Amino acid sequence: MKTADAATIAGGVPGIDLMEAAGRAVADAARGMCPVPCTVAVVCGPGNNGGDGFVGARLLAEWGYPVRLMLLGSRAALRGDAAVAAKRWAGEAERFDAGTLKGCGLIVDALFGAGLTRDLDGEAKAAVERINASDCPVLAVDVPSGVDGDSGRVRGVAVKATKTVTFFRYKPGHLLLPGRMLCGERVLAQIGIPDAVLPEIGSRSFHNVPALWRAGYPEPSLESHKYTRGHALVAAGSEMAGAARLASRASLRAGAGVVTVAASTEMLPIFKAALEAVIVRAMDDLDDYAHLLEDKRRNALLVGPGAGLGADTRDRVRMALGAGRPVVLDADALTSFETQPRAMHQAIAASDRPVVMTPHEGEFRRLFRQIAEGSDSKLEKARAAAALSGAVIVLKGADTVVASPDRRAAIADNGTPWLATAGSGDVLAGIVTGLLAQNMPGFEAACAAVWLHGEAGSSIGPGLISEDLPDALPGVLKRLLS
Repeated sequence: MKTADAATIAGGVPGIDLMEAAGRAVADAARGMCPVPCTVAVVCGPGNNGGDGFVGARLLAEWGYPVRLMLLGSRAALRGDAAVAAKRWAGEAERFDAGTLKGCGLIVDALFGAGLTRDLDGEAKAAVERINASDCPVLAVDVPSGVDGDSGRVRGVAVKATKTVTFFRYKPGHLLLPGRMLCGERVLAQIGIPDAVLPEIGSRSFHNVPALWRAGYPEPSLESHKYTRGHALVAAGSEMAGAARLASRASLRAGAGVVTVAASTEMLPIFKAALEAVIVRAMDDLDDYAHLLEDKRRNALLVGPGAGLGADTRDRVRMALGAGRPVVLDADALTSFETQPRAMHQAIAASDRPVVMTPHEGEFRRLFRQIAEGSDSKLEKARAAAALSGAVIVLKGADTVVASPDRRAAIADNGTPWLATAGSGDVLAGIVTGLLAQNMPGFEAACAAVWLHGEAGSSIGPGLISEDLPDALPGVLKRLLS
């Protein structure tokens, strides 16, 4: 954002004009929260975030709102555009103390923005605690004070906002937990920064919404047939038949023209009875798997759901990675390499096709222990793991991060707590595989799958079980493709 501001100012837009536009967005959001004028407490900090607060306070006062502006620090300490904004405020700037919030109908938190790089303490910490102890709705400027804009983590203590208004683009802290939970409703305001500055910024971080990958989403034509839509192969092994069934149905629903499940002979009756549109083949040893891979039409491979732990699964992963086809590694395929993560990375490095790994936090810690312990940012952990492994990493959770070895990363915010149920991850792995079978690139396929998975979960809501998710996909896809 500093680069965006600087480039915009260098292009001829005065910095104070950007601050005025930001302050107006704050005032508009405040007016939306209190349509009937009420006493608004605007709590300003010592930097540009406070400057936005001064502008918002002035406009609200001009619109007839009783405004009490409270400053953490002194006017004399303000610099640059924030000092200019303070001079334009004709009212009093009270010192923030324990009694100043009584009688207010709205608090505007303009203490600290997304650039906060230290834990709050002393007077700043006390100010946040007083805001949280009040019974007023809170409008946060940029991010709730105390939230790290890069990681979403809480810097000691943070404001719990009712609504947050931010500018130009969301910051990672608006999408990553716990920051997202503290933002309340989010409002993104454009304040005059042109999109032309984006190449100069060179950001590799994205909000995972359809605009990111929709142009490359596969759609069949009238000339399509089942094999032109791809053939997914799910290696099920001999355990937990439900996991592979969920994954295979999800691959079909995601658009794969054909799906084959390979399982041990003793498990075949279970799969045949439960899966009508899925081909079922015997796989009792590695030779059987090799034979299945001889059919080049099987062009996307999933290993992990219900595969079992140990050497057999490790061997199957190595064979899949050497088959020259996109591979998704999930569940047991990941945990089987807990003591041999470097061997997995080496096998991925030897592959010339996309590889997608879909760990939850526990699996991630087991495979990437040093990375997991070395950073507080989920975004940077996923990026580091992708760079180390050479795979696209889908680090799952309510704020799922998809990261590519080229440092592109996307954060999802459409997850729902109803997805926290057994088998949900198997469905996600199946959706990724189905999209890869249709030749969608690895990063885009993973991003699309995460978004579809979240939308399917939200469309079902309370009572969701994983079996519901594949059958919810047609409705989600119909809305997406129309």
